[in-house]
Amino acid sequence: MNRAREELELEAGEFELAVQLGEVHVPPAGQGRWRVMREEVDRLRTAEGYPQSLRDRLRVVGSGDGAELMGVSRDRFVKLAKGGFIRPVRWYVNRYRAVVWMYLADEVGQYARDHPELLLGRLPVALRSALDESEDHRARGWRARRAGQLVRDAADAWEEAAVWAALLGTDGAAEVVPDLYERAYLRRLRSGLPPGRPGEFASREAIDAAITADHPDEIALARLSLAEALDRARHERPAPRPATAAEPEHRPGPRPEQRAHRSEPRPESRTEPCQEPRPRRGWRLHQPANSARTGRRKKLFRRA
Repeated sequence: MNRAREELELEAGEFELAVQLGEVHVPPAGQGRWRVMREEVDRLRTAEGYPQSLRDRLRVVGSGDGAELMGVSRDRFVKLAKGGFIRPVRWYVNRYRAVVWMYLADEVGQYARDHPELLLGRLPVALRSALDESEDHRARGWRARRAGQLVRDAADAWEEAAVWAALLGTDGAAEVVPDLYERAYLRRLRSGLPPGRPGEFASREAIDAAITADHPDEIALARLSLAEALDRARHERPAPRPATAAEPEHRPGPRPEQRAHRSEPRPESRTEPCQEPRPRRGWRLHQPANSARTGRRKKLFRRA
């Protein structure tokens, strides 16, 4: 992976985004490892306009630069993004603890060319009503894009189910997957949607809020997708379970002649009466010498 990134002349963030978007095809190499085939690197390097054309497709912009690309105000661009017309591709938390959404410059420019009617005049009534109700589709749009990328790269149905379980979160996945061992296996495959590069100021609460489904339609789709993928996964192979406890060691019983011998009543044992009385339990002192001090010690240590 590192060698492919160097040969493609990409920064670490650019290469990561290229893999996510499918610009660079990365087949799995087993045991959580990935690789880039030599043919894939050669294909990208021989493309027209390389490397600038590849970098242009991976360029990300914020709301200010995105508005400039579309030729609209920043406020109008944010409203279009909140309405779900433009989906972010990345996000991070700045030093003011605010979530900053990033968009593909190529997609922003393409949307402006395809929908010029939204660049001027009043916004659609449905969008204005949604904004009045404080609806914000940016996080949902990023989750939909990210989940689609992970499902595309899933090696089997179990990994696909793990993506939907991660999108629902721990509590949401438990409602669809009642089996404890299956839930543990799904968490082991993917504990949550990869947040990308949230930044050093991102808290655990901010990350969870961004990567977990929260809209009823989004939750319903994730639950349906999880149930369908889980059904296919169970047909492929069961989830791993801990080894069963070893059976208790079987000890052979006594032979028939031994059982017959044991079944006979034992002769009643007769003991001669004890000639001397048995000593009482407890500590006893030897017969002390005749003195007042040892007599007091004898009384202190004698038990009833």
